[in-house]
Amino acid sequence: MRTGTSTYPMAPLIRFTLISLYLALVLPLPLLAPPHLQTLLWAALPLGLVLVLALVSEQVELKDTGIRVGHPRWCAWLLRRGWELNWDQITGLTPVSTSQGGRVYYVRSGDGSAYLLPQRVQAFGEFLGRFEQEAGIDTSSIGRISPPWTYQLLAGLCTAMLLFEALFAWALISGRWVIPSGGLG
Repeated sequence: MRTGTSTYPMAPLIRFTLISLYLALVLPLPLLAPPHLQTLLWAALPLGLVLVLALVSEQVELKDTGIRVGHPRWCAWLLRRGWELNWDQITGLTPVSTSQGGRVYYVRSGDGSAYLLPQRVQAFGEFLGRFEQEAGIDTSSIGRISPPWTYQLLAGLCTAMLLFEALFAWALISGRWVIPSGGLG
């Protein structure tokens, strides 16, 4: 097993899916909005993208001394969520069923606090192995919060939406299609 510091960012498939979902849902809004709102929406779009990028930049650091869950410096000031525990503070894991039928795990500490165990990290098996080794807690029953096919399906749907939206925008810009004066609604 590894020693030293290991960093586990959010899994790339999950990051891509969440970013593309944001883009697929938000990119068409300025084009479809009334003219007096278009400038505001074009300005808000990159701000929202920065916020989404910050949210999906959460990472887990495993050190010889403990675990830290948080965000990189560039966005940590904005997203103050996160937690850190030394290995000797961890007393167990508590499984909790989700309303979607999945299972999340909370890391319990000696003072009675509970922190959500990250289940969407890259190299999840390696992360769990090191967590088990360092904390001395069996992680064999822990799996990802949702199966990869769900993110693969959503990523495919988002990609299809973005392609359709690009074709729609091209048709509008090139004059091949014109929005009726009454709008789309």
